[in-house]
Amino acid sequence: MIRPCDIMTVSLARLIRDGETVFHGVSSHMPLIAVLLAKATHAPNAVHLNIPGGVDPYKPRLQSFTSAGDDLWQTAEAAFPLQDVFDLSMRGGLDVAFLSGVQFDSRGGVNASVIGDYRKPKIRLPGGAGSAVLIPTAKRAIIWRTKHDKRTFTQKLDFVTARGNVSEIVTPLCIFTMFGGELILKSVHQTSSIEEVADNTAFPIRYLSLATTPPPTEEELRTLQVIDPQDYRNLEFH
Repeated sequence: MIRPCDIMTVSLARLIRDGETVFHGVSSHMPLIAVLLAKATHAPNAVHLNIPGGVDPYKPRLQSFTSAGDDLWQTAEAAFPLQDVFDLSMRGGLDVAFLSGVQFDSRGGVNASVIGDYRKPKIRLPGGAGSAVLIPTAKRAIIWRTKHDKRTFTQKLDFVTARGNVSEIVTPLCIFTMFGGELILKSVHQTSSIEEVADNTAFPIRYLSLATTPPPTEEELRTLQVIDPQDYRNLEFH
């Protein structure tokens, strides 16, 4: 049985191209494992940047409580501090930034700030942090979100934290991609259906052709087990 965490992690990894410079933040276990998977398979020359500032950590021992642990620094080939990541992105040198949020609209807008009225919110969220800088400046902002419902994929954001270079959004149901300034359906996971995607998305579903997300290969699943034997890629589904 294919698990949502596996198909999402593999899908994120496949979006990384060999030689690209890739960054992920804190609380980003799935993107962290996706970067390690990509480097172990099809993108060995991708450059891995992270919060602690360690470049290309070698076989880090993943810790359940963070994706910004000391191992990303202690086993790194070089140092590249977080402030330099932002500078790199603003100079056009960051190829991929893995980010998330709580609400998304059909034009790739991201809300990570508040639910409800900004002055009297129902829920106050962590805020933009790096997203407000990286989404507009990274060449590609790849979003992951483990919930897919109409409150998440909404017609109108309660607050626009950032808008910019979102290229794909990967969910447990599908992959969206940006086309002509609008999110369209790139593929539907074989564990879902276009009807389920439409029923759980508040904006109209559009697509150029209806595709099924290629499932993880046996090699990818074996490599995931080596990289992530503690199954931290599944933490957000608990």
